Amino acid sequence: MNIYTIGYEGDAIDAVIRRLQRAEVRLLVDVREAPVSRKRNFSKNALSNALHSKQIDYVHLHSLGCPKPIRDRYRVDRDWVAYTVAFMSHLAAQSAAISEVASLCRERRSALLCYEANPRLCHRTYVARAVAALTGSEVWHIGASGITEDDPFAPAGDQATYDLGVCSARLFDLETYTVETPENSVAVRPPTHTP
Repeated sequence: MNIYTIGYEGDAIDAVIRRLQRAEVRLLVDVREAPVSRKRNFSKNALSNALHSKQIDYVHLHSLGCPKPIRDRYRVDRDWVAYTVAFMSHLAAQSAAISEVASLCRERRSALLCYEANPRLCHRTYVARAVAALTGSEVWHIGASGITEDDPFAPAGDQATYDLGVCSARLFDLETYTVETPENSVAVRPPTHTP
């Protein structure tokens, strides 16, 4: 079993659906916090309808989206390391949703969707890696130039920093988990939830 990701930045719905079909994806898991888009056909209902017309199912998982405060901060400071640490802290508290995606991926070939074309600069890669850690799967990215295997140590786009997505295999089950880079590691404690 593999876990796939796809972004729709710069693409029309037909191109995205063609890529999903070539990869034989049967379920698209939308991991945007808010499944709305200014881009035609990528808001929840229009996207779901377009996919269903091509026999691809759709599900939206709000809890696996990147929280707005984290996105807003990144828009201001463009600090990918801070973004990653903040999102990984959020993701560590989403074990039920990660387990749900793992179940869905076991049932049929699935892809996680978000906006960014570059998976190195999108939270969907971290979600896919968390699911892969739970299932023992590999992560693959569906892009305009084909399907590529995930590489956690590849530079994040044109940024000089390395991606912080190489996490302990069970990050969502641990009270503290480690985010590693080739240079160092950072311990991150998920937020404490009080009933």
